[in-house]
Amino acid sequence: MTKLGLSVGMLAAVFCFSVGAQTVNVMTLDQAGARTVLQAARESAQLRNAPSAIAVVDPAGDLLAFQRMDGVRPASAELAIEKARTAARLQRSTAEIEDSINRGRTAFVTAGIAGLRGGVPVRVNGKVMGAVGVAGLSKQTDTEIANTAAAGLNPLPKTAQRK
Repeated sequence: MTKLGLSVGMLAAVFCFSVGAQTVNVMTLDQAGARTVLQAARESAQLRNAPSAIAVVDPAGDLLAFQRMDGVRPASAELAIEKARTAARLQRSTAEIEDSINRGRTAFVTAGIAGLRGGVPVRVNGKVMGAVGVAGLSKQTDTEIANTAAAGLNPLPKTAQRK
């Protein structure tokens, strides 16, 4: 019985260690971060005089923040959300996807994703925290606004500490 008890105890310990090694720490945008990205996009759109629909999503593509500016076309609202969702889930810009389609990767067209420019992942320290999607004036303007907004969460450089 002692050997059996010792064996069970050792086996349980091994399983406990392996469970701990299988966890993943995932950081995502919170509401404050989503508002920061949305504000950066809105300001960029205003500077360009480009009314836009702006969507910010988490890494799974779930909507965190949204704004439809005055003067934007009604269809832009859904396009912005889909662009953001696609950029988050595929962890790359929708410009890359559109380029792939234009080079013959037509399977993307049937995949139920937005293959239009204007969706950009939001990265912090190289990790995708969510994405922003912009739809409004033109594909170039949408992409510029989205890139500006996605860069809005880059961490500030560390300041030198006194010793």
